[in-house]
Amino acid sequence: MFDAGAMRYVVLQLIAEKPRHGYEIIKELEQRSGGGYTPSPGAIYPLLSMLLDMGHVVASPDGNKKLHTITPEGEAFLAENRQFVDAILARLADPDEHREGLRSAMHDLKHAAIEQARASNHSPERIEQIRAILRKAVEDINAL
Repeated sequence: MFDAGAMRYVVLQLIAEKPRHGYEIIKELEQRSGGGYTPSPGAIYPLLSMLLDMGHVVASPDGNKKLHTITPEGEAFLAENRQFVDAILARLADPDEHREGLRSAMHDLKHAAIEQARASNHSPERIEQIRAILRKAVEDINAL
């Protein structure tokens, strides 16, 4: 949905709204995108480490997790970049109903493919049928 540079602003904004754990950030981004985007832990946790190194957040132990809280330096950084942050958040929360329906449909397709692949008990024939359907969908969309 956006590059790692833009992700930094979004994650910092989410932490500015309230202190968060990494998993909460992942789930919040998924929710705000209508299920159309779920960042991987491999994208979020290194980013949180970078924000810590930059002094934009601090992390405190919270059970076996880390709770990230914005620092005054992080708040200043967000304030300096407010227009850019707001533009990224607007794109994330795109109110366009047609796109929202598209995101939902893509999310449904992803889950259906995953569930059917799991239910196939690793049957090569079933997996190949799923691949063929997905390849055909890609061809049909590209042909539009």
